[in-house]
Amino acid sequence: MILGCRFWFFFPGIAIGFLLMSPLSSWAECGVESVPSGGDAFVKHLSQACTEDERLAHAVHAEELLQAVERGQAVDLIGVVVVGNLYLDQLPLVDVPAPDQLPPLIRESLPVGDVKTLRVIPRGLSIRDSRIRGRIATRLKEGYLLVQGPVTTTGTVYEEMVDLSRTMFGQTVNVSDAVFRREGLFVQTVFNKPVQFERVAFGVHTRFHRARFGDTVAFADARFNGLAEFLEVAFDKEARFTDSHFKQGTGFSGAHFGGNAIFKDARFERDVYFLFTQFAGNAVFRGSLFGGEADFSDAVFHGAADFSRVSFAVKPKFQRATLSGTISTQGGEPSPQFLYGIAASLLIFTVLVLWIFHKK
Repeated sequence: MILGCRFWFFFPGIAIGFLLMSPLSSWAECGVESVPSGGDAFVKHLSQACTEDERLAHAVHAEELLQAVERGQAVDLIGVVVVGNLYLDQLPLVDVPAPDQLPPLIRESLPVGDVKTLRVIPRGLSIRDSRIRGRIATRLKEGYLLVQGPVTTTGTVYEEMVDLSRTMFGQTVNVSDAVFRREGLFVQTVFNKPVQFERVAFGVHTRFHRARFGDTVAFADARFNGLAEFLEVAFDKEARFTDSHFKQGTGFSGAHFGGNAIFKDARFERDVYFLFTQFAGNAVFRGSLFGGEADFSDAVFHGAADFSRVSFAVKPKFQRATLSGTISTQGGEPSPQFLYGIAASLLIFTVLVLWIFHKK
């Protein structure tokens, strides 16, 4: 025992070399877990130790995913590279499920009598901490894609355009910590359950035009690096944009916030438009920074409006805006331009109401 101890003490280099050659080195090996085709799920998990070459060697082709979905399998990928374009309009058309098999919001969003067939993804999709090197697109000019299971793509990088327009998500969607290198298009997309876009880095153009969020949605700490469009979007419940950062032009015109709209500590570097926007709940902009023009013309605030500690680089516009609840501007230095704009809007609204009663 003493001789052995002396050996390790006097020859540390040999000892270290022995350890490196021992089975302990297997800790750094690329671990691959997969399930043979034909089961309930299409599964491939790659460990964090995998090198780039090893990930490419175990890459999943978009055609494999499409075939798995057609077989009715769930998709479960971790740490993989997905290559090729995934065009979801290649899925077969099926009859629209019976009304009692659809969530009320999905049923409501389908034009009555106009849509008799759909493309359907029946099971859940989970693609975590992965990289998608091709395009993902529905390419639908009419009709819809229905995703019936939950969707999770946390930590995944989309290197090309993602176009999920005219998609209906029946269950929860979690895209937190994902990165969109190019366009992210969600035109007329319907989200039935809670949605998470927290800490997402959006790319050159993000578009949610006429989308519908039936439950809560969180864009907390999201980064919009390009143009961001939320025109005519319906937020049925609370929408949280806390600490979000908009680097280019941003539009919420025509949007409807059915619950609280939380823009606490948000940063708008360029112009932002809330024209004709409806705030049914409280509108919280506390601590936000507006580096360009902020236009709230014709907006309607039904709940409380919190603009305390807000910084406007340019005189904001509140022409014809109306307010039913209270205004908070405490803390820091309230913006005179903001107060004048609100005061003028309320004066016009009051005069209009008195004129209507006088005519009666």
